Amino acid sequence: MTTMATRLAEDDARVSDNRWPRFILRRAGRLLVSLWVLITASFLMIHLVPGDPIRAAMGPNASAEVVASRRESLGLNDPIWQQYLHYIQGVFTGDLGVSIQSQLPVSQIIAQRLPATVTLAVLAFVVAMLIAIPIGMAVAIATQRGRARGLELGFSSSSVLLGSIPEFLLAVALVSVFGVQLGWLPVAGREGPLSYILPVLALALGPAAVLARILRIEVLSVLETDFVRTAQSKRLRPRRINMRHVLPNAVTASLTLGGLLLSGLVAGTVLVETVFAWPGLGSTIVGSIQTKDFPLVQGTVLVYGVGVLLVNTIVDAVLAVLDPQSTVAEG
Repeated sequence: MTTMATRLAEDDARVSDNRWPRFILRRAGRLLVSLWVLITASFLMIHLVPGDPIRAAMGPNASAEVVASRRESLGLNDPIWQQYLHYIQGVFTGDLGVSIQSQLPVSQIIAQRLPATVTLAVLAFVVAMLIAIPIGMAVAIATQRGRARGLELGFSSSSVLLGSIPEFLLAVALVSVFGVQLGWLPVAGREGPLSYILPVLALALGPAAVLARILRIEVLSVLETDFVRTAQSKRLRPRRINMRHVLPNAVTASLTLGGLLLSGLVAGTVLVETVFAWPGLGSTIVGSIQTKDFPLVQGTVLVYGVGVLLVNTIVDAVLAVLDPQSTVAEG
């Protein structure tokens, strides 16, 4: 009997060990395919623009010789397959082309602007988590088993309303109230710690409301589990039960949503940066679209897409480490 149990345990361990390589290969394969689709889409962007993109970028007053010279310098006269291969080579070597307007390498412009966008998105994610976790957990504990109906209704209504407001509208409202009417905070630029407050709040408040609502549901579910009831029957302090048993399980279950929110925050910086004249990639891509600077649009879109893919991949890896039984088995 003992030998049979040992063999079964060894078989389970062997199967578990085999799942990790398959999981890693599947995730790596998906990442590579997604990167190829993203790179191809960003390459086709400049070729799907109606008419001559160089003429559109340089304006109707540019001479035909100047337009032809610029097309030649960008390699747009080469066969499409040759341009595609050159573009892929450039992506993997850091050469994203040259900006039509500034004549600077696109990679150089992105390197200058990327830190401002990453800082804004990461700070917004941290603030969203710091708001959502205590509020969601506190409301869940207060409304457990049908208590405090008024609080539950008010929380649900306000979180749905706040979560449905677009970031740029929230940004405009924050500028109007705290920047223009009250004059408490700066409304443009990236100068000093105070300049971070309004754009970070504009990005963080909506996701925080959504995450708090989901976290409340997860906490209520965990509070009804057997291991929590067992801990309560041992007369452990509620604070200890909530911090050591309830919160870790609820946060782990909400981590996937948190990763999606971080991806959304990266994309949401585009319009928020424009409202606050933030010197990041968001304002860069809006300005390059307005000036029809297609190589710069192409490069910034590619960087945004790679950022979202990397965030999703990191979230998958963290989930696999925290919950290997379900995550690795599902692949």
